Amino acid sequence: MPFRIIRNDITKVHADAIVNTANPQPTFGSGTDAAIYHAAGEQRLLAARRGIGALVPGQAAVTPAFDLPATYIIHTVGPAWVDGRNGELDTLRACYRNSLVLADQLGCKSIAFPLISTGAYGFPKSAALEVALSAIRDHLEHSDLEVTLVVFGRDSYQLASGLVDQVDQYIDENYYEQQLATEIGESRDAASGARPFSPGQRRRGARLKEEPSDGGAKLEECAPAPLAAPSFSVATAPSSLEDAISSMGQSFQATLFALIDQSGMTDAEVYKRANLDRKLFSKIRCNEAYIPKKQTILALAIALRLSMAQARELLASAGFTLTNNNLRDVIVSYCIESRIYDIFEVNALLFKYDQPLLS
Repeated sequence: MPFRIIRNDITKVHADAIVNTANPQPTFGSGTDAAIYHAAGEQRLLAARRGIGALVPGQAAVTPAFDLPATYIIHTVGPAWVDGRNGELDTLRACYRNSLVLADQLGCKSIAFPLISTGAYGFPKSAALEVALSAIRDHLEHSDLEVTLVVFGRDSYQLASGLVDQVDQYIDENYYEQQLATEIGESRDAASGARPFSPGQRRRGARLKEEPSDGGAKLEECAPAPLAAPSFSVATAPSSLEDAISSMGQSFQATLFALIDQSGMTDAEVYKRANLDRKLFSKIRCNEAYIPKKQTILALAIALRLSMAQARELLASAGFTLTNNNLRDVIVSYCIESRIYDIFEVNALLFKYDQPLLS
C-alpha cells in the first residue's frame, strides 16, 4: 500500500526515514521531538543536529537515525498557527513536500510522518490532516515511496466536523438499524413494545460487531460475504450444469478492464488513484483467474469513480457484495453515493471509525 494511516508511536515504526517535527534551533523540546531524541540517543542526535544549524519553517534536513528502527531522520520545522492567513497552510505543505523530495533523493523506499504542527504549535488537527493528505497525494502521483502517517492517539486525529456528522447520520440510518434488527430480532421488539437503543445511543455506547483494529499493525481483510443466491427461480432453473455455467456473467478481470476502458484512464492512473502497488495491479492484469481481496476491489471502485450499481457489479463479478451489516461497507457506500472518490479521504474516514483501509 503506497499510503497508509496507523495509530502508533512513531519511534517504533520501521521505515527508511522518520520525520521529526524539529525545533528551529539545534535543540529539542517536547512531544514528538523529545520522543525521537530519547529513542534515537539524545547526545549523538543532538550533535548531528548541531551540524545542520538553524532551520526555517518548511525546510527539511537529514541526520542518521542512530537507535531508531530507521536509516534517516528528516527534520522539518512546522509553522505555528496564528489564524490561517499568515502562510501557515503553505508552510505546512512545504514541510511535507520537502521531506518527501529529500526521502526520494536519499533513495528511501519508505517514510513515516507524524501529523506536523498539531502539538505545541497549535495547528487545527482537521486542517493539518487535510494539508498532509493533499501533499502526500500529490507527491505519490510521480513517486513510488511508501508513506505512513502515524498518529499517536485518538485526540491527535480529527476530520472536519461537518463530514463526520454526515457520516454518523448515514451510519445511523444504514448500519445500526440493520444491526439492531439482527441482534435483537423483530419478534423481541414486538413483544416488548419498546426500542432498546436509538442509533445514536448505540454508537456512543457499546460497539457492535465491527471489524477490530489492532492499534496500528496491518489490518487483515475480513472474510468475503456469502455469495448471493442464484437469481433464477425453480421454474426457470437451468436444466443442466452446462446451462448453469453458460449463464455465468463475465469474469472479474473482464469486468474490471471493461470499466477501465470506459473510464479512459491508463493503468498507471488507476492503480495510483486506488492506492495500489504496481506489482499487485500487474498481477490482476496478467492473471485472469486471480481474485484480489474485497478491500482492493473497493479501492478500484473508488479510483474508477463508479456508481453504486457499477460498484456492486464489479464486486459481484468477484463473488463479493456490499452489505448494511458491515461498517466498512456502509462507509464506502456513503463515499460512493456522496461522490467522494479520493482514496486518501475515504481511508481517512475508515481510519476514523477504526475500519480496515482500502487497498
